[in-house]
Amino acid sequence: MVVGVAAVWLFLEHREGKLRLGLGAVVGLVVTLVLLFIAGKVHSDPRPFVQNPALKPLIAHAADNGFPSDHSAAAGLIAALVMWRKLWYGLGFGVVAVLVAAARVAAHVHHVQDVIAGLAIGAIGASVGALVAAWLLIRFGSRLRVGRLGRSVADES
Repeated sequence: MVVGVAAVWLFLEHREGKLRLGLGAVVGLVVTLVLLFIAGKVHSDPRPFVQNPALKPLIAHAADNGFPSDHSAAAGLIAALVMWRKLWYGLGFGVVAVLVAAARVAAHVHHVQDVIAGLAIGAIGASVGALVAAWLLIRFGSRLRVGRLGRSVADES
């Protein structure tokens, strides 16, 4: 998914689109990490293999708090970020994000509630990131749109 979002960024036609996606990703990642931390402190959910020792995880994993799923949050963040820029690509990324979440459950390292919370946290982080990026471009657009040799995009056209 990371390679896919990098490809989407690379092939965006306009510099402003690249800037929006990049700023949205940075802000979205920070928001997602903060929400993951808070959610993990507010709610504890032992991993399935901890609750039921008969279950063997398919992926070696620490027996720590499983709530929320970090991997699902990252997948939800990427899918929602792409969806804000390119709807149809984002829907494809959304399918992959759900598959990542399902794989975490199938591997016995998370419960369904863990991955749903992770996907939601990632989507919230992406939405906040996209909105903050749009606001920053409106508020400070002329200063953020600096092109080659320090010229603004407006100077290049």
